[in-house]
Amino acid sequence: MSGDDVQPDNAAISALKEPNTLRWFGTAAIVAIGMVAGGYLLGDGLLRAKNAERAVTVRGLAERNVTADLATWTISYSASSTDLGEAQAKVRRDTAAIEAFFKELGFPASALQPTGANVSSFTNEGLTTYTVRQRLALRTEDIARAQKAVARQFDLVGRGVFLEEGSGMAYTFTKLNDIKPAMVAEATRDARASAEQFAKDSHSGVGKIKDATQGYFEIEARDGEAGGWGMADSPYKKVRVVTTVSFTLD
Repeated sequence: MSGDDVQPDNAAISALKEPNTLRWFGTAAIVAIGMVAGGYLLGDGLLRAKNAERAVTVRGLAERNVTADLATWTISYSASSTDLGEAQAKVRRDTAAIEAFFKELGFPASALQPTGANVSSFTNEGLTTYTVRQRLALRTEDIARAQKAVARQFDLVGRGVFLEEGSGMAYTFTKLNDIKPAMVAEATRDARASAEQFAKDSHSGVGKIKDATQGYFEIEARDGEAGGWGMADSPYKKVRVVTTVSFTLD
């Protein structure tokens, strides 16, 4: 063998390969650990997502009986005559009779206010008839006194006042904001009770609220609506609200 031919040293070759081999095994180990950890986190995340999907959506109801705190009564009346002055005079007499009626019931003069008047005419075979219309509005927070006025409204007929259709008392509950928070809380408790029943049937527990929607508040006559001419509204109202709530299940 000539001096130019140098045979490689096996030990040296092994020494050169060993660091590369170790680096390869180290990299593979890191990748494997990363895959295991990633798989665990992915599985745990899917499990949490699945648990998060366990929810029940229910509705909660809250109702409360209230009494109106505002009464309004629009009183419409008219007089007709072929003589305009006579029709106007009749309306003035009716107005005085109405004012006396409410004064006798104990209402202050400021509770009754004029809200409109108009004059119309109709000619038939050369004869013109004039109709004068007048409207007065009663506004009061004295609900008991307003009810007495309605009960005696036909006393006005005895005084020569003829009420037109549409003359009726209306009662309004204006303090809804005062009871809203308590009613929403009550409706939410009712919804949770329903959710707990569902959870019991599925051997689960009710968790936190996932999302919720508050419905509209409704105010209706407690004993049903009164209808027809001469019928008065009811001062006794029922306030109602329905909430939709989603609860997580444990």
